[in-house]
Amino acid sequence: MPDEREAYLGIDLGTQSVRALLVTADGTVLGRGSAPLTGRREGNRHEQDPGDWWDGVCTASRQALKGPHRPRGLAVCGTSGTVLLTDTAGHPRSPALMYDDGRAADEAAQARGAGLRVQNTWALPKALWLMAKYAPTRHHTHHSHHPHLHLARPTPFRLAHQPDLIVTRLTGEVPPTDSSHALKTGYDLEQDTWPYESLAELGLPDGLLPDVVRPGTPLGEVSPEAAEATRIPARTPVVAGMTDGCAAQIASAALRPGSWNSVLGTTLVLKGAATTPVHDPTGVVYNHRAPDGSWLPGGASGVGAGVLTAAFGSADPTTMDARAASYEPSGAVAYPLLSRGERFPFNAPTASALLLGETANDADLWAALLQGVAFAERLCLDYLHHLGAPLDGPLTFTGGAARSEYWNQLRADILAREARVPEQTDPALGMAALAAHGTGAGPLPEVAERMVRITTTLTPDPHRTARFAEPYARLIDELTTRGWLPPPVATHAHARLSRDTTT
Repeated sequence: MPDEREAYLGIDLGTQSVRALLVTADGTVLGRGSAPLTGRREGNRHEQDPGDWWDGVCTASRQALKGPHRPRGLAVCGTSGTVLLTDTAGHPRSPALMYDDGRAADEAAQARGAGLRVQNTWALPKALWLMAKYAPTRHHTHHSHHPHLHLARPTPFRLAHQPDLIVTRLTGEVPPTDSSHALKTGYDLEQDTWPYESLAELGLPDGLLPDVVRPGTPLGEVSPEAAEATRIPARTPVVAGMTDGCAAQIASAALRPGSWNSVLGTTLVLKGAATTPVHDPTGVVYNHRAPDGSWLPGGASGVGAGVLTAAFGSADPTTMDARAASYEPSGAVAYPLLSRGERFPFNAPTASALLLGETANDADLWAALLQGVAFAERLCLDYLHHLGAPLDGPLTFTGGAARSEYWNQLRADILAREARVPEQTDPALGMAALAAHGTGAGPLPEVAERMVRITTTLTPDPHRTARFAEPYARLIDELTTRGWLPPPVATHAHARLSRDTTT
């Protein structure tokens, strides 16, 4: 049993900010900090300057460590599928292509043609796109250090996932990446290896991809130079992190088989726990691997709270929630995609946001968007059930939107199942727990359960659940008519309207 007074630092590289959280083994927050991030969006392009990440880490860490307490270890999470090119010393040589950047669709098709099950926004297609733009070369094969394979000649470039860059700055050494971030770059978690034959077919140069370790693996220690910039003490252990979705799952303590965490931030991510992988022939659901070797199935949708900011700017969410309560259900049914294309609960690159019907005013539109996200969330769970994923454990809400009491209850009602809300909903808490595990505090599920404090349990109101059944069914039919949702999935979702959704 670890000393509950010992503290751990979690760092979360989000879409809109960097967040740092210093927390004890029993979940007491000793310090927190944040720094804003900005990006460039244009059509299907979404970039960030990777230098801004380090500036944000310095600011957020210095805020979190203002007090006398010092961390025993730290871990870093990032947005899944965000990558850039660096040189061999880890210095950026390209902008960072963010998790939802969609310009590598042609490269994704190439990868699928080589037998790799990837989506258009995954990191592997972006790696191909980046190499073509920033490191164009005539590929000449040579004998690779991987036996029996011939890859393109070595390259002075390296592919880095978002946290890899920060770990390099913290430790002064280019680290191996963690298997969680490597998943969307094509890493085979079941075989625990890169698919070298397929990568050779795609012409990726030898040396581009990093070595891979399990999350929680020690990567090094904070250097004196990084200590001065961040206020993190020199020689603090740095352990391999996970993606932000997995970090939020740890922060919900949803690590026992059948448990699920719904992370509602800019977009929606569902992450569960299972003893075996959940296989999906369409590739919509993918499986991360926990440090203990168990499986974390899930998927990432294009809907989320980001649509509220896009539609309403700086409107006060509490005020709008109160006004939206008069519109249950809304006069319109929404599928509120933030940008073109959907990847979970169905794969439809051409899908776009839709609004069926008319809203009476801005409060009704706000209501339609809240309800539409919850409908998408329910469809995600229906699809997981269709695949045979275990759903009989607790459901936990995390992410920035979990601060909305109204939206939390609305989601529980539409989902027709009980939901829990932890005191802290920040992925940085999950990284603090992983840091504790990686420095010897015990198995991750136990560490997380000691650190995570559940403060609210939401019980669905069956009358409100019934009120939303018709608009949900209407949305299912529209998604099917448009050719986005496969008919067998639609049939399964319709059937679940009259059944217990917790089994």
